[in-house]
Amino acid sequence: MSTIGWMLTRMIVTRFIGILLGITVFVLSLEVISNVKEILALDKGNSAIMFKYFFMRSPSTLATFLPMSMLLAILLALTELSYRNEVTAIWAAGISPRRLIIMLLPLAFVTGGINFLLNDQAIPAVAPQLKEWGIGDYNQKKLKLGERDPIWMRSGTDILRAASSNPQSTLLEDVTIFRRDQGGILREQIVAKHAELKGTRWDLTDVIVYYRENLPPVHLDNLVYSGAMKPAAAGARSGDPEEMTISDLDYFIANSGFGIRPIWVYETWWQKRISLAFATLVMITVCIPMATRFRRGGGLGLLFATGVGLGFLFFVTDGIALTMGELGFVKPWMAAWMPVLSFGALATALSLRTDRV
Repeated sequence: MSTIGWMLTRMIVTRFIGILLGITVFVLSLEVISNVKEILALDKGNSAIMFKYFFMRSPSTLATFLPMSMLLAILLALTELSYRNEVTAIWAAGISPRRLIIMLLPLAFVTGGINFLLNDQAIPAVAPQLKEWGIGDYNQKKLKLGERDPIWMRSGTDILRAASSNPQSTLLEDVTIFRRDQGGILREQIVAKHAELKGTRWDLTDVIVYYRENLPPVHLDNLVYSGAMKPAAAGARSGDPEEMTISDLDYFIANSGFGIRPIWVYETWWQKRISLAFATLVMITVCIPMATRFRRGGGLGLLFATGVGLGFLFFVTDGIALTMGELGFVKPWMAAWMPVLSFGALATALSLRTDRV
């Protein structure tokens, strides 16, 4: 049994690596060619910058195509085994689809862990540099205020936004403080040219205060604000949850998203970050039971098409569920886990049915 499991694992891994690297190189090569003028302009025409850009974009591309590559690798391996009638030999040896899935669990956990690390560590690590370059998809994300991303802070129900700050976040420029009531409704807006932390209070200069009621704004030379501000983590100040680590997401959730986005957006992505580790397991548990219907080499095209179709349906469902979670239409846990649980239930039903056949 261990020999069969190792043989199938080796077949899947070799195909998985080949497919994933092939797709990644192809997609990134097209991207580099499409943006070659902008990339070369980053380093005065030095061609080495193209390889650096290629490397910086690799984590996102690998994470995007990793689950699909696993699906294709499994289907190719099962198609080859079925064509040589080896699937029949495996079932005849008394190895059920459920037992075969158990043999492949180490592969599912390793690839799931890689998927998690790519999304949770690699992508957030390269995102600041890609935003600074502002090429391709990051052109719209490049922020124009100041030399760095704006900083967001929170104190109770109050939200502060500054265009720039020093590394310690004690000196702020172009500050806006949104003062809200307990219901989250804006009641006052303070705009200041500068803000400096002195002790536990902020000294604001060149201040304009706007009120919710129809009152004229008040101009002040100085104003002291005593809120104890918690800053958004550096590198995550833009509030893009897909480019945050899970610890960044925890921090934003604990501080109500710093007013950048609703809290449920970050809760959805926190749950999603965990569920990503099970995407490859879903691919394995769905494909293995399907192979029992094609154990003698017939209808291999149908096997491959059915597997790809189910995989495509999973990714579409996953994207729709994530969008619904970001919009607040469903609970965050449901948006992140329902595709995995639904297809897991389908895989369980297929496994039980084939075990009885």
